[in-house]
Amino acid sequence: MKKLLVRIASNLFPNQITSFAYNQLSNPQVRKLRENEITTLEKANKEKFKFKGFDIQLYSWEGGEKKVLLIHGWEGQAGNFSDLIEKLLIDGFTVYSFDAPSHGFSSKGKTSLFEFTELVGVLIKKYQVKLLVSHSFGGVATTYALFKNQDIQIEKYVLITTPDKFIERINDVSEMVGINDKVKNLLINRLEKETNNDVKNLNVSEFVKSINVEKSLIIHDINDKVIPISRSKNVHKNWAVSKFMEVEGTGHFRILRTKEVINSVINYLN
Repeated sequence: MKKLLVRIASNLFPNQITSFAYNQLSNPQVRKLRENEITTLEKANKEKFKFKGFDIQLYSWEGGEKKVLLIHGWEGQAGNFSDLIEKLLIDGFTVYSFDAPSHGFSSKGKTSLFEFTELVGVLIKKYQVKLLVSHSFGGVATTYALFKNQDIQIEKYVLITTPDKFIERINDVSEMVGINDKVKNLLINRLEKETNNDVKNLNVSEFVKSINVEKSLIIHDINDKVIPISRSKNVHKNWAVSKFMEVEGTGHFRILRTKEVINSVINYLN
């Protein structure tokens, strides 16, 4: 019913509905953490980091000489990696993570892919890490950050599900909200004007062709209902240094809590 109303309103009030859709893209909804996720965050050393008017919540867990940065997805947060963090610590890794602008325990406000991306680049340099793990949209932010910072050298990078084309994200939001093509085009024009970027060129499968990563592993569930596996397969096809691992029965979010996946990530980073 709500989608039908939005579709009708898209024809009657295209500018207002464009603003509504834009807010969907720039105001992430934060999911509630599980008890074990909170417990893991409580063990961390915490720091507030000033960035673009936001107070960014940083986390670090001391574990050993090997250092890894974890990059969560859109509407995610550092705590989502709790199962992986606990295993990384046992295996002698020092772990860094963060809550992106307007995510988790960072301060709230309108944000975008581009602020998320810029922060990732800043934090890779701050922590001087050579190992990365991202989930979902974190793969877009990270590959774009590496594309924009050609001086960054990464040894191993694990992408636990990844989108590919940013236009696909807009199409997904358009379908979810119920906006028509006219409003979608107005939304794209607004995004391009405000960010000075051509949305059609924001593709992970293009970024990976020229980033400085020695080895990568992409893991994706064959029945992921949030991001179809075809999108990360296209990234793999365009990334000479990547390996691909299919899993089943984990979905898009539970993949971060699946023993098989966690063990595969640890073994790969080691």
